[in-house]
Amino acid sequence: MKWNIVTDSSCDLFPAALQGGKVQISSVPFIISVGNRDFVDDETLNTAEMLDAMEHCQQASHTSCPSPQGWIEQFEKADFCIAITISSRLSGSMNSAVLAKEMVLERYPEKKIAVLDSHSTGPEIVICVERICDLIETGADFEKVVSEAETILRDTRIVFALSSFDSLVKNGRMNKVAGFVASKLGMWGIGIGSDEGTIAIKGKTRGATKAMTMLLEDMKERGYHGGKVIISHCHNLVFANRLQSKIKELWQDAKISIMPTRGLCSYYAERGGLIMSY
Repeated sequence: MKWNIVTDSSCDLFPAALQGGKVQISSVPFIISVGNRDFVDDETLNTAEMLDAMEHCQQASHTSCPSPQGWIEQFEKADFCIAITISSRLSGSMNSAVLAKEMVLERYPEKKIAVLDSHSTGPEIVICVERICDLIETGADFEKVVSEAETILRDTRIVFALSSFDSLVKNGRMNKVAGFVASKLGMWGIGIGSDEGTIAIKGKTRGATKAMTMLLEDMKERGYHGGKVIISHCHNLVFANRLQSKIKELWQDAKISIMPTRGLCSYYAERGGLIMSY
């Protein structure tokens, strides 16, 4: 029996990173539109080029979720498929995947397909995909894997650290003057993912060191006691490495992975930003 774990490109893990064994890992891309240019969020995307375009474009950029056809092509490849999407409160990606599931099951009723709303994005989905692969390799059945995946998505936390407010200003979510002042003062915004799948601003602080302190405080407040941590950074490996060291000082048994944000999470985090799940 063939397995295919399919995510949209909000997941910061490139499919090639976990290929092998019993499981195929696949991704269906978002499209990020900047001015008159469309950037397809696949393995060929140059995120630095996309960010440059965003920063020089005076208009607000926007994203388009994967079409049902993209999901259909992946669901047809395997007997067992688990799809994980960015929060349904942030995008229509889940609706697209659900429609694709219904269409495929009409033609192939013997297939098993589950579509899971991550209520999150980026590194949280990575944690879930890695755990799913481990379960499948140990012989867990479809229902067990889906149940465990739902538990992981419920129990995993996500936090954002933003050092640029350019997109927020261009999209009308932040006053231009406030955005200009925040940039000049080196302000960082700290946001958290809610259980409902929305992003809530937790606070603002000045400078990277204080931002790091707020991230560590969030981990303590929300009950982190060690275990898996994934840090996705948007062209800010220095900050990610510093954060990793600080986490290790506080929790020696932390298992930390650092990876670059893909296109969609780069669009949200902006240059210098960071998204972390634990």
